Amino acid sequence: MFDILKAGYLKKGVVTSKYPAEPFRAPEKFLGMPAIDKSKCDRCGKCLAACPSGAINDNFDISPGRCIFCAACADVCSAIRMTGEYELASKAKPDFDVESSGRELEKKIKKAFGRSLAIREVDAGSCNGCEVEVNSLSNAIYDIERFGLHIVASPRHADALLVTGPVTRNMERGLMQSYNATPDPKMVIAMGACAITGGIFRDSYAVYNGVDALVPVDVYIPGCPPRPQAIIQGIMLAIDRWEEKRK
Repeated sequence: MFDILKAGYLKKGVVTSKYPAEPFRAPEKFLGMPAIDKSKCDRCGKCLAACPSGAINDNFDISPGRCIFCAACADVCSAIRMTGEYELASKAKPDFDVESSGRELEKKIKKAFGRSLAIREVDAGSCNGCEVEVNSLSNAIYDIERFGLHIVASPRHADALLVTGPVTRNMERGLMQSYNATPDPKMVIAMGACAITGGIFRDSYAVYNGVDALVPVDVYIPGCPPRPQAIIQGIMLAIDRWEEKRK
């Protein structure tokens, strides 16, 4: 048994990611956010027709909150490329150009909360793609507990709610109960295209088109689903907003 463990695990050494202390290079297959080179765009409209979530408007601007990073637009238009960008979290829907660096997350948690930050994850109708990324935060590669970040079982023990899904009508009660049970001051993080705008379920009779239709949101993390690094960046931004609430 020891030989198996030695061959399979011990020889690999430390696999934990050094992000955000050091920049992370996403895998080549990760598409990231699309970008339109308007100097090459002939306004043919093929990208508008191809986009399944309506993320491209008539001015050929892309909404990060609606985009599901599927690359359907890039497949039909040579003026569009996939950037591979994952640090897209923002405190406001229109603004998604934010950078983070160093061990800033750990420092922010210690400054605002002393030693740790407790987060309750709320699935408000997600396909579970976002949940897979949240679960990966606790594996050996990302190991978010080294930053003092903990996922808790009850909103009563939480400092923040991390909400996924477009908020289905059947989950309205669950979300509101979780929000009301979380002690003040609290933070709300909308994770993924569905939680921000409803995603591909937008304008369905069964959804509310995002979390902020029911509760105030402090930070938006675009993606379908967002990478773990994007979630870490979003939490860093949420801590800034929490400190503002205390003033």
